Amino acid sequence: MKKMYIVIVFFILMFGAGFIFAMSISAAEKAPTTQKAETSGNVQKEGVLRLKKFSYMDRQGIGGEAFSLLIPSEWEFQGGITWKLDNPGMPAVAEFTVRNPKGFEALEVFPNQAMFWTNNQMLLATFPAGARYFGAEVRPVADPANALTEIVLPRFRGNVSGLKIIHQKNLPELARALGAGSSQPGVETFGDAAKIRIAYLKNGVPMEEEIFAVVEGFSFGFQSMQGMITNTNWFVDYIFSFKAKKGELDANAAMFQTMVDSFKVNPDWFNKYNQTVNYLIQAQIQQIRSMGELSRIISQTSNEISDSMMKSYQERQQVYDRISENFSEYVRGTEHYNNPIEGREMELPGGYNHVWTNSGGEYIFTDNPNYNPNVGSNINWEEMQKK
Repeated sequence: MKKMYIVIVFFILMFGAGFIFAMSISAAEKAPTTQKAETSGNVQKEGVLRLKKFSYMDRQGIGGEAFSLLIPSEWEFQGGITWKLDNPGMPAVAEFTVRNPKGFEALEVFPNQAMFWTNNQMLLATFPAGARYFGAEVRPVADPANALTEIVLPRFRGNVSGLKIIHQKNLPELARALGAGSSQPGVETFGDAAKIRIAYLKNGVPMEEEIFAVVEGFSFGFQSMQGMITNTNWFVDYIFSFKAKKGELDANAAMFQTMVDSFKVNPDWFNKYNQTVNYLIQAQIQQIRSMGELSRIISQTSNEISDSMMKSYQERQQVYDRISENFSEYVRGTEHYNNPIEGREMELPGGYNHVWTNSGGEYIFTDNPNYNPNVGSNINWEEMQKK
């Protein structure tokens, strides 16, 4: 039961996905991040691809690193996490873009959408479709394909011209990885996922984009004077997209797959976030207008991660692997490497003869056998070997 309330968009967040929650917070409080990843050692050279670990710090809410991922060194990160507290079950929103400032490629994470529906006609007379009920939008439940076409596209791609849906596909394995729809005592649960590929014009440039989403929720009934009432809380989460200039989306599949594969929610942040959600729900907080009150609640959270919390974290983390696996239908473009510094296997863009890494989480890809990033650098680079 507790798990159904804890939905992150991220990337995400969260992460849904990913990750998303709403309340009146001033623009100064939102403090979105726009940051260009910096590189150490040698500068970017022709024929050399650099990836760098980017860490997002949650300075508004819990504090510390919220998540990290690998991004091309010259790409920019825009957005982040905003805390909005009118929905106790979803008090933080992740919404960000990682983009190529010199091109059209981008990874985007959209805010989760919290919804509510009921057959209680008296309640619907006061809170009709489109209204907000305890922070959630009143709206009938939609399957993931319809959620993408009727909710996600109008809200986040409504300003583009010539929008066409090229194809769509259900992804039940993605929902299973999340545990969406898994049995919970006392409620009826459901969960499914889908993706769509779209084409459109942006500033006159033909674009292609693939968007993923998970729909999950739970319903519970109770007897009233009106008869049996059924309330449903449901969410559109894990809303990710990959986009590029038309004809170049699949060619960039390996890059996008690597970025999503590398996405990691910080388990300490995740632990405190879930505890904060539980405090908000248990206290039935309907509206908090001061970040000071949020700070008081967060101060009561524990650094100790329970077994159930870690299990929930691991289940959520697996979703990003499934999104990556389902991105390109035809082009895989990634290879497995042994990381000699971290002592683990990694999936990285393929097609390069030489891959180097350092202790700071940077990666260099090149076909030049004479290129050595240790030359002229005060950082130790080690070459990675393919599995």
